[in-house]
Amino acid sequence: MEFSSAMSEQDITLTAAAQGVMRKLFDDVEDDDITAIRLFVSGGGCSGMTYGMTFTGDQFDNDKIYDADGFKVYVDSVAFNYLQGVEIDYAENGMNGASFVFNNVFASTGGSGSCGGCGGASGGGCA
Repeated sequence: MEFSSAMSEQDITLTAAAQGVMRKLFDDVEDDDITAIRLFVSGGGCSGMTYGMTFTGDQFDNDKIYDADGFKVYVDSVAFNYLQGVEIDYAENGMNGASFVFNNVFASTGGSGSCGGCGGASGGGCA
């Protein structure tokens, strides 16, 4: 089976709010070596998986690529296994500020989105 680097909206969904903020952040970068936003997954155990993003100038052979409006998103094939089906939103949290929220991250792996050992949380681990 041949590897396909393209991601579709079924693989990853960026809400209008998330896409707008990502595009602004990407546009504000003054480094010509930055070519995309990379989504990543790290952690495990009681804290669950941690989902995040960073700017990158590196595209690798095993990267999946999502063409957003005005920027690209890279996800390596291992992280893609945990992120497939994710919806990324940008939410205002009142006094806690604003942040990107990864929803439905457990859909493809059958997880529940909670952690019994340290209190429940949705969207990727314990609070």
